[in-house]
Amino acid sequence: MTDSRNSDYIPFNRIYRTNEEYKAIVQALDSECWHGDGPASRRVESRLRDWTGSKHVFLTTSCTHALEMAMMALEIERGDEVIMPSFTFVSTANAVRMRGGTPVFAEIRESDLTLDPADTAGKITSSTKAIIPVHYAGVSADFAALRELISGSTIKIVEDAAQGVDAYWQDKALGTIGDIGCYSFHDTKNITCGEGGAFLTQDEELARKAEWIREKGTNRTAFLRGETDKYTWVSPGSSYIPSDLLAALLEAQLNKKDIIRKHRSTVWNAYFSELKEIEDKGMIRLPRIPDYARSNYHIFHFITSETEDQSPLLKKLRDEGIEASFHYIPLHNAPYARKELGLSASLPVTERVAASLIRLPVYPALASKAENIAGRVRDVIKDYYKSKKSVKA
Repeated sequence: MTDSRNSDYIPFNRIYRTNEEYKAIVQALDSECWHGDGPASRRVESRLRDWTGSKHVFLTTSCTHALEMAMMALEIERGDEVIMPSFTFVSTANAVRMRGGTPVFAEIRESDLTLDPADTAGKITSSTKAIIPVHYAGVSADFAALRELISGSTIKIVEDAAQGVDAYWQDKALGTIGDIGCYSFHDTKNITCGEGGAFLTQDEELARKAEWIREKGTNRTAFLRGETDKYTWVSPGSSYIPSDLLAALLEAQLNKKDIIRKHRSTVWNAYFSELKEIEDKGMIRLPRIPDYARSNYHIFHFITSETEDQSPLLKKLRDEGIEASFHYIPLHNAPYARKELGLSASLPVTERVAASLIRLPVYPALASKAENIAGRVRDVIKDYYKSKKSVKA
């Protein structure tokens, strides 16, 4: 593999930061408010409410914890089923399992790799309590179709918007369309504080439950607002509140959201432009963004024409100093799903996508040389298929 000190080496991810983050941390340290729900946290939550249009926003220690809070707030329990794509990070399913519920895995659509409403329809039963669409690569799931599926039912929608911060369905921010939205601010995401997340909802009752759950199951937050003389244990809960130091870091990152989106779109579009000729020859398939979606350009991926091409092409790209990567191993084929839960599913689209998807580096620092990098990727792919064709001949 190319040495990381080589100027031509392109790592898979690099955080976008300036001196603003350092100043924010020093200011937070000097304030001596290092616990959660301090002044920085309150400013960030207010800003997220204004930006997204969500009535209630609670910062959390991760998107994983926001998902766990969502399942607790919905009172998921043993016997309840929650439909989700198998092509997702394990946190989506773990949040359900931790409450004793059963994840039900559905297909994704080949066009945008989000939850397939048609397959989801066939998975709905009398035990279905929620659906968790995952906004893959910062591209919205098809909410119009999903809403039609659950019309007239009590089934809730929990958005796994870990990759969806600053992305939209029509004119609405992802995370604000379903009953609950869950964000991630992990350092692999567009906007980051290293580790962190957020729980969003428009629903007053869910917000009240979320406030208790994240504060160890107490009404301490109401006490701090002066709404009660003392606080006490009022519900199940845990410690899901991040330090104000992380909130300060996140505040600095939010100041850069527009430039982060702009630079990432430059890189994404350069890849698409340079690789289109290869797609036209049937070697790969490029991502598509539906008309109803506005992406945040979190991921650029392509699908190889044959699953056998994924591993050797990944190696070729890495050998050329471009740190490309595969993505999720489908959860329905994971050891825990098969052995411990006894789950089984036939999801051929998911399996084919997982075995042929390749992600390319996308981050703001690449914007100034995006065309050059995209050209390098194009040449590697073309050379690979040329050599493969000559070997077969």
